Order: sequence, then structure tokens, then C-alpha cells
Amino acid sequence: MSQYTTGELAKACGVTVRTVQFYDQRGILIPSALTEGGRRLYSAEDLKKMKIICFLRETGLSLDTIGQLMKEENSESVVTVLLEQQEQLLLDEIGERRKKLDRLTELKKGLKTVSSVSTETIGDIATVMENKKKMDAMHRNMLLTGLPVSILQIGSILLWVLKGIWWPFVLWLAVAILYAVIWSCYYFGHTAYICPQCHEVFRPAFREAFFAAHTPKTRKLTCVKCGHHGFCVETWGGKTK
Repeated sequence: MSQYTTGELAKACGVTVRTVQFYDQRGILIPSALTEGGRRLYSAEDLKKMKIICFLRETGLSLDTIGQLMKEENSESVVTVLLEQQEQLLLDEIGERRKKLDRLTELKKGLKTVSSVSTETIGDIATVMENKKKMDAMHRNMLLTGLPVSILQIGSILLWVLKGIWWPFVLWLAVAILYAVIWSCYYFGHTAYICPQCHEVFRPAFREAFFAAHTPKTRKLTCVKCGHHGFCVETWGGKTK
């Protein structure tokens, strides 16, 4: 029957001698025998248990949990439940870390677009990042609802050109105009802009916002606080009060 000293067991499991001694002190893995001189001796079964302990430690389980588990007679079912719980905890942790990584990536991208970095510019970028999901959702809804209108409008044009039937075009033109008015009111009622000069978050008048020159993420406006006229960064502004 194979027997292992503390050093041999530690080497076989890839841990330190102190770790093996600590597990003995905690009652997690007690040696099967002691020599006349008091040296610990571990059996092949102890080696198997030690490998299980090391595996469970790598999953993130605490020593107290592992110690209780090793004392259970029917430990297989308990291990399954514990591993499932630990798996969910690790998945949640990965999700949180991924969110943080995404935020850092977005912040780095935002910093590349500014000439100088200050607490105000970082604050502006943070505001845009926090509201990005809401803005993306609104843009997505506009695209999904606008696509059928555009398709029907194109179809009515083809019908007019090929068949000479013009009234569907007039009907869908009216629908497209109504759609544009409704979505414009909704869009500018839920969108605000950040002034690059004083960092004020403001909502411009509908007429100014509607006719202003713009890019996908900015619009040329006049700040209501400092009067700066230039491209302001778009962000979610909530509902109109």
C-alpha cells in the first residue's frame, strides 16, 4: 500500500508543504498514519482526496465549505449543487468584469475624440456611456418602424410608374410625413445635448434641433447656458417635462 510523506503529497498535488500542513490543522485532510517520530503519512486515498480539495479550491469554494463537504457521506450530490452555484457566481463575476471592460473601452474611445482631458470631459463621456443603451434602443426602434413605411412608399412609387396608379403614393406619402412628425417629436423630446464649452446638458427648441446640421452623434446648436454655438454631443434626455 502506497504511503506519502507531506513533501511527496505536496509535490504530487502541486502545492506547498505548508498548504498540506495547514489542511491538516484545519481538519480538512488528516493523515492516515504517523511515524514513530511524528511525521505525517498519507495513503493513496488521501492523495485522491487532496486532488479533489485542490480542484474545489480552484473553483473558488471556501475552505470551510470544502471541509464540510469532505465530511459528508453522500458528497457527490452536494458537490454537484455547490459547483452549479459556484459556476453561476463566476458567470456573474465574468459579466460584471466584461461590463467594466466595455466601459473602459468606450472611455478610451471617447478620450481620443477630445483635444484635452479634464474631469468635465470625462464626466461628459461617462454621461454618454450611461445613456448609450437607451439611445441605441431608440435608434433601433426608429429603424424597425421606419423600414416598413419606406418599403411601402417605394412600392407605391413603382405602382405609379409601372401601372399608372398614383393614389397609393399620395396615401403613403401622407403616412410617411405623419410618421416623420411623430418620431421627430418623440426623438427630440427624449434627447438632450452636452455643450463642449461649459458641459451643460440641455434640450434645445424643437425647431432649432430639427433644422440644425448634424452628424450621427452630434448636432450644431446654441447652448442655453453659455451661448456657445457649435456641435454638441447627443445623449439621452428622458421624457419632456
